[in-house]
Amino acid sequence: MNEDNFNMSIRKFLKTVGVTAQREIEKAVRQAQSEGKLKGTERLKVEARIVVSGIALDVDVNGELDIR
Repeated sequence: MNEDNFNMSIRKFLKTVGVTAQREIEKAVRQAQSEGKLKGTERLKVEARIVVSGIALDVDVNGELDIR
C-alpha cells in the first residue's frame, strides 16, 4: 500500500464530505429560519456516519451546531 496515496485519498474524501455537509447544513438552516421553524437561538444536534465497504468500519460522529 502506498501510504502517501492512501492518505491523500482520505483527505480528498473528507474535504468533499466537509464542503458538501457545510453547504447542505447552511442551506437547511436558512430554509428552516425563513419558514419560521428556527428562531436563530438554537443549538442543533448533528450526526454523521462513515461506512467503508469492504472493511469493518461503521462509525458515528456526533456533535452540536450553535446557530446563535
